[in-house]
Amino acid sequence: MRTARPSPPEDLTARALIRDAAIVHFAQDGFRKSSLRAIAATAGVSASLVVHHFGSKERLRGECDEFVIGTMLAAARDKASPAGLQAVIQGYLANPAEYEVDVAYLSRAIAEETAAGRTFVDTIVDETEAIIRAGIADGTMNPSSDPRAVAVLIATTSLAMMTMSAHLARSLGFEGLGLGQETMRRLALPSVELYTHGLYTDETVLNVTRKALAATPEPAAAPPAEPMPAQEYPSREDTR
Repeated sequence: MRTARPSPPEDLTARALIRDAAIVHFAQDGFRKSSLRAIAATAGVSASLVVHHFGSKERLRGECDEFVIGTMLAAARDKASPAGLQAVIQGYLANPAEYEVDVAYLSRAIAEETAAGRTFVDTIVDETEAIIRAGIADGTMNPSSDPRAVAVLIATTSLAMMTMSAHLARSLGFEGLGLGQETMRRLALPSVELYTHGLYTDETVLNVTRKALAATPEPAAAPPAEPMPAQEYPSREDTR
């Protein structure tokens, strides 16, 4: 993974440089192993300036979470239209390194079950469902027995490309390349073909599944899930 994250020229303030350096370190080393001194060195500033701008590693991570989630959600929303999807695909294929750190950051957040990871997954599922329902309403998508479940399937399949990029690359013969141009080019058309044309040529499997579900009693409703414990962070001493 590269040691710098590209930012727009207008966003090269000291605060933005620190944020971008922190995103790289959190993505590569994890939150607990990343130190403010290492982040400051990558950003080319003093550790005291990091504390001046953010106060603590926890607050720095909060801003990184907000920035990366916002960036990735903006790209996801662009995919809601054919023109937006084309722009995102072309942009990634032209410069995959621009997305590399953000993808790695969110992959770690999802794998570590952080608050940012849960927020990103929940938001992607919600927005995917909204896109599906709008597509059904305007006739550009086929009706579904359960749009929410379809949204979960589509969203988690897409997220698997982030969290399992090394496995995808290896399975396609691109060992060690991660979610690079080669992997993306190989997956782009087959994935859209699957969504556009489907997989089966008739309804045999669909009808068998319907009959199996109809013959099986629905399980009793599960009790409400207990709220998840608050995210635990290391002490201030651990951030130095």
